[in-house]
Amino acid sequence: MWIKATHIPTLFYIHSVPIAKTTMAASSLVSSAGILPSSRRRTTHFVDQKTRRRRTPIANAASDGEAGLLTKPSDVSPETEEMKQFLDSLKYDSNGLVTAIAQDVDTGAILMQGFASRLAIAYTLQHKKACFFSRSRQQLWCKGESSSNFINVDSVHVDCDKDSLIYLGVPTGPTCHTGAHTCYYKRVDGADGLILGAAKDGRHKAEEALTTLYELEATIAERKREVIKEGAKPSWTRRLLEDPELLCSKIREEAGELCETYEKDEGKERAASECADVLYHAMVLLNVQGVEIADVMEVLRNRFGVSGVEEKAKRTPKSKLIDPSKE
Repeated sequence: MWIKATHIPTLFYIHSVPIAKTTMAASSLVSSAGILPSSRRRTTHFVDQKTRRRRTPIANAASDGEAGLLTKPSDVSPETEEMKQFLDSLKYDSNGLVTAIAQDVDTGAILMQGFASRLAIAYTLQHKKACFFSRSRQQLWCKGESSSNFINVDSVHVDCDKDSLIYLGVPTGPTCHTGAHTCYYKRVDGADGLILGAAKDGRHKAEEALTTLYELEATIAERKREVIKEGAKPSWTRRLLEDPELLCSKIREEAGELCETYEKDEGKERAASECADVLYHAMVLLNVQGVEIADVMEVLRNRFGVSGVEEKAKRTPKSKLIDPSKE
């Protein structure tokens, strides 16, 4: 085993919540004309790419309700015929609301859950920013309108019963008023319901729910920071981090073994195992180079809907690439 971690949840799952299934299998993309672009398009006009992601929690992040609710019904444009048909099809509760869940488009992390009225949904579809309905204030509320921590919506999904929605998007800052990236940062122990990491004063350790690749990324970073006691053997990950030649040779070796699973018809289980080895060693290399897995995910998403030939033609020639560290 190349790495040891205390907890690595199944890929696309957050605390046993099936992220991918929630987004794809149990929901359908709202992409009718006049409603919302396809999720394969990037909403780069919302935030400049250099500041698109600010995942570091901001101390004393302001609650979005502190300065009053700023979003007004007049901000919502008249409904198009397509939008009217969609909004009419939803099953609202007795208060005219449906459940609305905001989810990170790249990590799969559930950011928050709220309720949305017809106007809130229309606002979200028109302005591409997550909008909800505040039940306590009985008004529209656009996430980030007072804290500036918006959720720029990439696509909207509706479930099979049409009584709940997912806003799939990019957070420009911490979603939770505590400064945490997600409101679901407290892990509950299944045996007794205790919140793990709870302090005596009742406050809880900010523990963000992570998908497998992100937890693996965090574990690799921990191995890099750990202090090795005198006489103790470093972990395999630490050895890779400190030996470029060993790291690159392992990546080439594992990639070759992955190809062999296909060439020698070694089966699905073997292919999955070898691919896991390739991913792990590649992520160690990313850590060494200061590249986050989110950067890789964004590159992949930007390639959706673009032919391979076209994408390669737009790449900057290697001879023209500039190393920022040498500028």
